[in-house]
Amino acid sequence: MSLLPHSRTEPDGSAVIRVLSYNIRSMRDDTEALARVITACAPDLVLIQEAPRFFRWRKKLARLAAASHLVTLSGGATASGPALLCSLRATVERTEDVLLPRTPGLHRRGFATAVVRFGGARLGVLSCHLSLQKDERYEQGGMLLDRLAGMGVEHAIAGGDLNERPNGRTFKRLTADLQDCWETAPWGAEHTFTPDDPRRRIDAILATRGVEVLGCGVPLGQPGITETDLRAATDHLPVLAALRVPAS
Repeated sequence: MSLLPHSRTEPDGSAVIRVLSYNIRSMRDDTEALARVITACAPDLVLIQEAPRFFRWRKKLARLAAASHLVTLSGGATASGPALLCSLRATVERTEDVLLPRTPGLHRRGFATAVVRFGGARLGVLSCHLSLQKDERYEQGGMLLDRLAGMGVEHAIAGGDLNERPNGRTFKRLTADLQDCWETAPWGAEHTFTPDDPRRRIDAILATRGVEVLGCGVPLGQPGITETDLRAATDHLPVLAALRVPAS
């Protein structure tokens, strides 16, 4: 399998970036394996789901970022689980953690969002973990689209654990407006759940139409990434994408 392009800034100000989406199950598994996987992916942005939310959650997330040679951008308990990490290559314009309406009896959900710049490229970013309940999930899909549309940016990406396969109603609602990066430029493996026997693709990276997708998928067989670490790190497989974002 070929390697994804490395991060770079083009002469015209556009930027090639690497984006990783990863459900890390509150760092309850092998955090050293988790950091090795993230580091090997060499991401500019990490869209995390199930970040630590309770005792010393900020410190735990900061330790993961440092072990992966990244910094914490936003999210965690303040977004009810989603979080963003970034490399020092990113210039941060603003961040916002969003709590979604609570449905009685169901887990509170949220979005971790930011606007960042790479070279001359300006990008909205959103990490999400959608509901297990189908009707709530569908409403959250609409909120995600509204949030991206209201960020005041021409180009944006969203990623996360959608808790639904591509033929689902919410997944289809999202991809009516956004590119499903795997479908646009499949690379690596497709299925993300579970690491021991992956048969479902419920995690995705999505992008607005102006973003060029250079490749997207589960980074199996890539340098520095072992199946042992993938199984030990958490209960999902990560999704890695290389994207070219035009200059703003």
